[in-house]
Amino acid sequence: MPKITVLPHAGVCPEGTVFEAAEGENLARALIKNGVKIEHACEFSCACSTCHVIIRKGYDSLNEPDDDELDHLDAAWGSGPLSRLSCQTKIGSEDITVEIPKYSRNYAREE
Repeated sequence: MPKITVLPHAGVCPEGTVFEAAEGENLARALIKNGVKIEHACEFSCACSTCHVIIRKGYDSLNEPDDDELDHLDAAWGSGPLSRLSCQTKIGSEDITVEIPKYSRNYAREE
């Protein structure tokens, strides 16, 4: 199973973490299942960009983003060529390293 490395993020995963996930598993659901409090205001329906992540390693092993995801990434803070919406990302066969951006477009976080 691929190894998922999450880089430290002050509010979401202060120590960072490493876990394994099944190939084809939804990245946002895998993060939450493993204690990473990723925002997901639209409940995984690709209607916002609060679950935006940056894939620092292993990007090419993931499923291709569709047009809807790319449109929502345009609204994500700090979006770039390695950005994905974790709710639309399926884990590939390679290890990945995930960075959660410092800011989200959801200014009032729900705890």
